[in-house]
Amino acid sequence: MTAPSVDLSVLDLVPVRSDQTTGDALAASRGLAQVADELGYRRYWVAEHHNMPAVAATNPPVLIAMLAAATERIRVGSGGVMLPNHAPLVVAEQFALLEAAYPGRIDLGIGRAPGTDPLTRFVLRGGSAESADEAVAKFPDYVEDIRTLMTTEGVELQVGPRRQPLRATPSARTVADMWLLGSSDYSARLAAEKGLPYVFAHHFSGEGTGVALELYRSTYRPSPEYPEPRTFLTVNAVVAPTEEEARRRALPNVQQMIALRTGAPLHPQRLVEEAEAVEMTADQRAFGDAMAQRWIVGSPDQARARIEELAAEHGVDEVMVHPVAGAAAGTDVRTSPAREETLRLLVG
Repeated sequence: MTAPSVDLSVLDLVPVRSDQTTGDALAASRGLAQVADELGYRRYWVAEHHNMPAVAATNPPVLIAMLAAATERIRVGSGGVMLPNHAPLVVAEQFALLEAAYPGRIDLGIGRAPGTDPLTRFVLRGGSAESADEAVAKFPDYVEDIRTLMTTEGVELQVGPRRQPLRATPSARTVADMWLLGSSDYSARLAAEKGLPYVFAHHFSGEGTGVALELYRSTYRPSPEYPEPRTFLTVNAVVAPTEEEARRRALPNVQQMIALRTGAPLHPQRLVEEAEAVEMTADQRAFGDAMAQRWIVGSPDQARARIEELAAEHGVDEVMVHPVAGAAAGTDVRTSPAREETLRLLVG
């Protein structure tokens, strides 16, 4: 079977395994991005999560700079920057600078969720719960602020008796593509209203995707930058030579997600053999099986067919895969061969 007819992209949370340091995990993700670049994947996005022992994607702009420098042509971006955690001008400056360094290769994906626990969110906002809540309430305004500040013209603001220019960079020539991300219909409505590209986090829950995309498309207001609605689909994926092996490799991430969804203690991602040694309850197995059914887990032919089905079902011409394959014991700690194999097998 040939490669899927849709464009393929990659989402990376920079997982940290039980045998890895943070530096090891970063090296593995750098290698994964280089594989995606070589194979012709369209874009490579990194997430923002904080205070999680299994995730090293805490700072998307820093990661994007590292990955863009290590690749040649693939678009690199955030999936996404959690805007309530940051001042809009800082985000605009970061991504305008990245776009200046790597013109035509930078995506700014923005989310409304904090991407962390309440305590970390409190600290991120300078120890003020009120300011964090205010940032969520002002999300639409902050999105517009970033959009304006990144333009080549910038803005002029009235400061007392005079007007003062304000720009994200002193001499921008191109502007990063801006996407709104969400797992509810809120961002779908906002993206349609503002004429921005939109992505629903299908990989997170696997539910509500069709409703959100239809809402976005049916209410879309064209903008000068984006006259037509733009969207794609995200999905967790584990591809191996056989379905049985793919299910083995999926087990560490399944257990990680069970812990996250049930409030159990979090830990670095287990190796495949460590995950197989864990005694799961019947409820945990049922929960994990139900969750994994919404993922792409199987042989190359199975995975490619499922990607085609999802793309047709949701009317998209691009699918972003989140490769969640676990590593075997003895794997070089600075690599992630099972995740790399998922990307290789998908394109044939």
